[in-house]
Order: sequence, then structure tokens, then C-alpha cells
Amino acid sequence: MTATPFAPLRWMIALPASRAGRSIPNALFSPAACRILLRRYHPGVGAPPIAPPASPPSRLRRAIAFGAYGLLFASLGFIAAASPLAPSLLDATKHRSDEDSLRLYVPEDAEAKAVDDYINNHPLAATMRRDADMVESRPHMRLPDGLRRHNLTGGTLLGPGRITVPPICWTRNGGKALVSISHLGTDMCGHPGIVHGGLLATMLDEGLARCCFGALPHNVGVTAKLEINYRRPVHAGTYVVLRAQTVRVEGRKAWVEGQLETLVDEGQEPVVLAQATALFVSPRFASVMAKLNATS
Repeated sequence: MTATPFAPLRWMIALPASRAGRSIPNALFSPAACRILLRRYHPGVGAPPIAPPASPPSRLRRAIAFGAYGLLFASLGFIAAASPLAPSLLDATKHRSDEDSLRLYVPEDAEAKAVDDYINNHPLAATMRRDADMVESRPHMRLPDGLRRHNLTGGTLLGPGRITVPPICWTRNGGKALVSISHLGTDMCGHPGIVHGGLLATMLDEGLARCCFGALPHNVGVTAKLEINYRRPVHAGTYVVLRAQTVRVEGRKAWVEGQLETLVDEGQEPVVLAQATALFVSPRFASVMAKLNATS
């Protein structure tokens, strides 16, 4: 067996001389070879001790480090994705008053301006404004812009050919009564030239609910029951008036009656188009809904 230059030094020292002479080349005992071996196995006098190899990090430390890096990059990704929405989120936190809702609407074309002027200058609007107990507003304009785009009556159904301008609404203090004026365009038909009954049902549901909000806890309620009787066809491109009044309130429940009728000049008798009765209930989580429902 021939020893290699990396053989342990103690093995070479303990080897008998007779055997070493026969088995180990003399080159291994040269001064240079001994210095190499000693340098390999002994750092020298006064040298600091060799530090033991570092133990690998525990699984817990690795998990914490991995979680911290994941949280960091997830936060950066969220910030980058949410930055375009920041204006909408900030706008959603702003409270809009009834006065704000009246001031914010600007007609987008000549037709909308003509409709808006007609409603504002109508004798019914003047009568409502003389009543100190009636509060005027455009309820849908109280919604933040980012939310209104996704609202059915305040966004999807609002605009040219549909509900032409945001309806003007007057509510009596305490949720006792409501009057609103709307213009229904030519693109909301079921039968040709006739406004779809589903739109009328939506208007009655929303109008009767808004009428009783002031009488319910947290000023909000959801529809428990709605019954509608359609009396006359509603022609597209006409003005309609919604009237409602709260007839009974018991705790979290309110019963409301209302109708849609034609908008007529002073002294004329309106035509009843549809009548409705409804029951609304303020849910147990109404305090949360009230913060989200800015139109109440």
C-alpha cells in the first residue's frame, strides 16, 4: 500500500521504520512535504482556533424569513395595483349633502338641459319648494362617482334615452312622504313606444323605500314585499311623478303606499299609471348598510 500526501500525520509517525522504508517514498519525509502536512493539520502557534462550522438555520427561522419576504412583495403588488383606484377610494369617503347633490349635476347635452330646465321650472317643483317640511335633493348624485357607475338607477339606467336626468326628489321630514319627478326616454321600452313595466317596478320599489327611510332605524330598509297594479301604459319620452307616503311604522317595519302618475300643468288632473304597496324592514345589520347607502 502506497501512502498519499494527504495521509494523516500520526499514521506516518506511528509507522515502523522498517515498514516505512519499504512502503513510503523518501519524498514524503522531505522538509517541504512535512511543512505542507503540518500546515494542513496545524494552524500554527498563536493562531486563533478554527471556528466550528455554522449550523444551518432552523425551520422556524426559515419560515419566518420566507413569510416576511412574501408579505413585502405582496404589499408592493397591492400598492401598485390599487394606485389607479386611489382617487375613487378617497372620493367614496366623502359625505355629500342634499345641497351637494343638487349642485353636482351638469347636463351633458342639449336634450338633458331642456329636460332639466323643464322639471326645475315646473309649477309642481315650485309648490314643493314652498313647503318648508320638504327636503329637495337628487339622491343618486349623493353616490360617489366610482360607485354610481355601477348603480342600476344612478348609473346603468341614467342618461340619454333612458332616465334622462337624475330625478329631483322631495322628502318630508321623518320619512312621512315623498314626491319625485323623472323623464323616461325612448330606449326603455318593452312593447314599441311603451316603457317596460320592469322599469316602472324598479322606480316604485326604490321610491317607496326612500320615502320611509327617515322612519326606520339607521335610515335604511330592504324590500320585504312589493305589490304593483299597472293602470295605464306609460309612453316613452314622457315625464312622470312618483308620490309615496308611509302609512304605518312598527319597530323595524314600515308600510308604504305610492303611485306613478303623469306630470301635468297646474289645474289639470294627472293620470294614474301604476299603484303599489310595499313593506320594508330595517335589517339587523342596518348600521353597516347605512354607511354604504349614501342615497338614503
